[in-house]
Amino acid sequence: MKDFLKMTFATVVGLLITGFILLIFGTMSLVGMVMSSDTEVTLKDKSILMLNLQGTITERYEESPIDEYLSTGDKKMGLDDILNSIKKAETNDKIKGIYIDADMFACGTASLQEIRNALLDFKKSNKFIIAYGGNYSQGAYYLASVADKVIVNPSGIVSWHGISANNLFLKDVLKKFGVEMQIFRVGTYKSAVEPFIATEMSPANREQTKAFVSSLWSQMVKDVATARNISEEKLNELADTNMDFQEAELYVKNGLVDTLMYKDQVLTYLKMLTGTSNGDKLATVTVPEMKKVPATNLNTGKNTIAIYYAFGEIDNMGSSALDEGIRSEKVIQDLRKLREDKNIKAVVLRVNSPGGSAYGSEQIWREVTLLKEAKPVVVSMGDYAASGGYYISCAADWIVAEPTTLTGSIGIFGMIPDASGLINGKLGITLDGVKTNKLSDLGRIDRPFNEDERALIQNMINNGYELFTQRCADGRRMPLDQLKKIAEGRVWAGTMAKDLKLVDELGGIQEALKEAAKRANLDSYRTLSYPKQKDMISILLDTTKPERYIRTQLEETLGSYYPIYQWAKNLQNMDRVQARLPFEMNIR
Repeated sequence: MKDFLKMTFATVVGLLITGFILLIFGTMSLVGMVMSSDTEVTLKDKSILMLNLQGTITERYEESPIDEYLSTGDKKMGLDDILNSIKKAETNDKIKGIYIDADMFACGTASLQEIRNALLDFKKSNKFIIAYGGNYSQGAYYLASVADKVIVNPSGIVSWHGISANNLFLKDVLKKFGVEMQIFRVGTYKSAVEPFIATEMSPANREQTKAFVSSLWSQMVKDVATARNISEEKLNELADTNMDFQEAELYVKNGLVDTLMYKDQVLTYLKMLTGTSNGDKLATVTVPEMKKVPATNLNTGKNTIAIYYAFGEIDNMGSSALDEGIRSEKVIQDLRKLREDKNIKAVVLRVNSPGGSAYGSEQIWREVTLLKEAKPVVVSMGDYAASGGYYISCAADWIVAEPTTLTGSIGIFGMIPDASGLINGKLGITLDGVKTNKLSDLGRIDRPFNEDERALIQNMINNGYELFTQRCADGRRMPLDQLKKIAEGRVWAGTMAKDLKLVDELGGIQEALKEAAKRANLDSYRTLSYPKQKDMISILLDTTKPERYIRTQLEETLGSYYPIYQWAKNLQNMDRVQARLPFEMNIR
């Protein structure tokens, strides 16, 4: 017994010592990661900015040092980081050029165009851009087409096939479970509810989708035709043959790329361009590293233009704080602080949202209106600024959108399930009770709405639509009747929206900043981004949460279908009245 107690005591002491040592090493590692994240990067002479096009591009991304350990493949980069890195590289004498390493990656069409325009501005510095890829996605090729030389691996692929847009329709699968959606909407083109009540696109939805998809493709073809000196007709002919499945030699023959090389040959070519000896290592810097390179010609004056990023669904009711989205209460508080800050002379509101809660959109609209009374407000639209995304934009002094931005969709809907077929029919459950008034039990999911209830809800939707259209008409200084002709829930591409006066100018964040500076009478200014990103300790703590790991795995497993899963998961928490784009359209 005595020996047993000795061994037990020794084991406990050993475990305590081991735990203490692990705690020390863990703390040291944590401190090391935090310190390394704040360390400035010093560029070497003859450096090249490596623009790795892979993974997913989001509006903003808070990178954690241990993300790579949680992720099994898909990487993320912030659009703001990419644009800032290109701008820094343009003005830094130690950067000799940009090397685009293209691969399969996911990026919205307007974000693609914004990066591409930044690369075109970079070329004005007379520095080189070289693009190489073994597997160019169509979006990656669209960006790479600006390069001085576009190179593909001899066994590589260049995707060039045109654009398609698809919806998943869930009516029949819901029917199998005994669930039927009760729909209330205003707007002929408000098709967000169609997946729940139909098995194919309505004629109106097909019409609008064909129109804006054609507009997006036309812009891509036009840009590539200019960059590669190929006619638009020829590019469409090549797309009709689906170049994804053609031999690499045909890419050179048809002018899509300049030459075929292996990776080692490309590196040798880059050394020649930078004057680096073959025996020396090529000096490179990545986008995450470029974030830590001090900006040159930085204006440190008090005149500041704030860039406020509002991206994701409005009033996203996800269960985790890690879910991206626009939470109206937080946005209102943030915009109020910007309104009261005397050093902020103007605000660029960067909107990248398919919409969401009509109530939340109205609250943000109110705060944007108050902000505009105090200082200039210019909206810069990203990939989407539609429905609720347009609602929160329409009050601005000026709206800037990319030609490929999807906007408009001025309409609202409500959607409430009737699960009587599931509860009563399939499960054999019945509900009974009492009520004090005629409509006290409105909303019971074990029965469909009666006529009085349907009329009541539809009237609420109608009133919401009237308010939405009036806000837009007032903001755009347009007669209400004229606004309603282009509303009806219809989605427009940026070029179409400008012709309809839903936006004022085509361009990106830089054009929005120029307009904001002009309206604030600023010759020089600095920019600050809001909301302020978390400190490294907070990011590390968030990263270690189990839900972050689960979400990462789901995103990588479901791919482009993850937003559909997320939308369905949050369905029960959504507001009754929604102002959002057609249900998670997959554009490729």
